[in-house]
Amino acid sequence: MPADEMRADPRFPGALIHESAYVDEGASIGAGARIWHFVHVLADTRVGRDCVLGQNVMAGPGVTIGDGCKIQNNVALYKGVELEEGVFCGPSCVFTNVNNPRAFVNRKSEFRRTLVRRGASIGANATIVCGHTLGAYCFIAAGAVVTRDVPDYAMMAGVPARRIGWMSRAGEKLGPDLVCPAEGRRYRQTGPDQLEEIA
Repeated sequence: MPADEMRADPRFPGALIHESAYVDEGASIGAGARIWHFVHVLADTRVGRDCVLGQNVMAGPGVTIGDGCKIQNNVALYKGVELEEGVFCGPSCVFTNVNNPRAFVNRKSEFRRTLVRRGASIGANATIVCGHTLGAYCFIAAGAVVTRDVPDYAMMAGVPARRIGWMSRAGEKLGPDLVCPAEGRRYRQTGPDQLEEIA
């Protein structure tokens, strides 16, 4: 990309913002962040350090995006969504904000919180129904529809999404031995839907 299309903004030292992006007053963007084409960051939204917001992302108002998150193209993060550090949101994944929308009923006071814990990955075109927590390092398959809380390290797929396995911190599917094939890190199952890393 030509250098003149990305610009430094004195409001956000160390961040690069594409000339077509809008960042409203009251938003904050951490150093090392890259804000690409046609992004809109609304007021009272915090974008952490070293984040990447891809083309046509909308965040806010009042959204928190932790350090090192990667938000791919065409994702909208509405009020009530909170991403901890290192979260990956695949292209066109969807976050809802109310469970029973009607065009003619104002439900802005009913927005529900959605918390995505550190290191989680959400696949392309997945839908996250509001009011739930996605556990640390979980992996939501492309096209899945999450309608309940997701355990740490869970691999979720389907409509509605169900746990079909476990994923390591490094994003590798765990076999029956619960050892990460990439890192050798070991895990143990402590309940039907509970996995923890062995120190």
